Amino acid sequence: MRLEDIIRNSGVLEVKGNPGIEITAVCNDSRKVAPGAMFIAVKGHDTDGHAYIGKALEAGAVAIVYEDGQIPEPAEGNVTFVKVSSSRHAIAIMAANFYDNPSRKLSLVGITGTNGKTTTVTLLYELFMAQGYNCGLLSTIANYVGTRSSEAVNTTADPITINFLLDEMVKAGCEYCFMEVSSIGVEQERVAGLDFKVAIFSNLTHDHLDYHGTFAEYLRCKKLFFDNLGSAATAVINIDDRHGEVMVQNTRAKVETYSCKGMADHTCRIVEESFEGMLLRIDGREAWTRLIGRHNAYNILAIYSAAMALGADPEETLVAISKLEPAKGRLEVIRGPKGLSVIIDYAHTPDALDNVLRTLREIDRGKELICLFGCGGDRDRTKRPEMAKVAEEYSDRIFVTSDNSRTERTEDIMEEIRAGFSPKGLSKTVSIADRKEAIRTAIMLAPSGAIILLAGKGHETYQILGTEKRHFDEREIVAEVFSQMQINE
Repeated sequence: MRLEDIIRNSGVLEVKGNPGIEITAVCNDSRKVAPGAMFIAVKGHDTDGHAYIGKALEAGAVAIVYEDGQIPEPAEGNVTFVKVSSSRHAIAIMAANFYDNPSRKLSLVGITGTNGKTTTVTLLYELFMAQGYNCGLLSTIANYVGTRSSEAVNTTADPITINFLLDEMVKAGCEYCFMEVSSIGVEQERVAGLDFKVAIFSNLTHDHLDYHGTFAEYLRCKKLFFDNLGSAATAVINIDDRHGEVMVQNTRAKVETYSCKGMADHTCRIVEESFEGMLLRIDGREAWTRLIGRHNAYNILAIYSAAMALGADPEETLVAISKLEPAKGRLEVIRGPKGLSVIIDYAHTPDALDNVLRTLREIDRGKELICLFGCGGDRDRTKRPEMAKVAEEYSDRIFVTSDNSRTERTEDIMEEIRAGFSPKGLSKTVSIADRKEAIRTAIMLAPSGAIILLAGKGHETYQILGTEKRHFDEREIVAEVFSQMQINE
């Protein structure tokens, strides 16, 4: 594709060289540059791509997009330099242009919010696939082009990866794509230039303050997603969240609301609930779901509301919803000896932990409830004592342990968690840094019929300690402990 077509509407300030040059690839990683490629120097949160312009030239880049700084002289050949006002914005627009704006060729649905994003997009993908549509998925767990999967690195990928995958979906005949949109992804303009047909807001609670600094900035970044929607889009908003109306104050999109408490365009009530699932009344019609918990009632209602915005049939949608399976690592139940139930869930924020523990307590108040959790290192430290307060409120026994400690000392993280407990909470808390040993101890000491929540890892099959990513699958650990218990019986 010609350079002049790629850089169209991307905030170009100056072009030095030949704008008609042919470009074979668009890169923001100098290690991926090959002869004929264009390298975009992006100012990142941790690194500045401008420092790698020289390496990109050595690798054969024929065009360099930059924001500021001195332009290095290429060692050989003709190179075109393009100066832009914002390299973050430019890379999103250029990536979309390079792949011929694939988001305009399918129905792109995005969801943002603190909790529920992965569950909602995964279930939307499964819902529409089950009804015979070919779909794509961009999520925390995995990316899918039809039934072909690839590993996901970030909640919201970089613009080049997003547009590459959207283009693959178009080539594969996908009609829909369901995508998680993080606040960081919005702030870094990774979704700029994408044409969303439906945008969903789930909720807004405490998270990512290590990056955003303040809750107000976190909210602003979420709101930007809706501010940037086109007039042909539909914003589907959880009106029960007090930030819901704020999200759409400046949007050009059509607004539809959903609620599990009051009046809205789409409503839901829980009729019955057990570990096997829930009977819901959605817009006056009853539907069964295998998911459990009030938070999942919201997720199901968000799915239904989005489907209605896409023109789906209400009856067919509810029938399909009743067949959906929970997403991996989201209130995943493993039954064991002595009537024990181990619940694996990704809950890693105070609100998410509150939702899960409240659900488990409401479903079976007579069982002992044990909560095991840790907090990620090099992440928002302010939520650590808040997690402790939530665990103390609902749990009969608590195990504080490691999560992904990264470059922080696990013991330091655990101490910051423990600071949130009252003396009564500390009296029922055990601290074990080794998560595998903590899980084993929690299960072995649990009385018959107890419910044991393993919070924070969910779908993850690894643990990051220091800079090392180690295999760590809680399902395997639970199976091993249960097997030992059966042998010893």
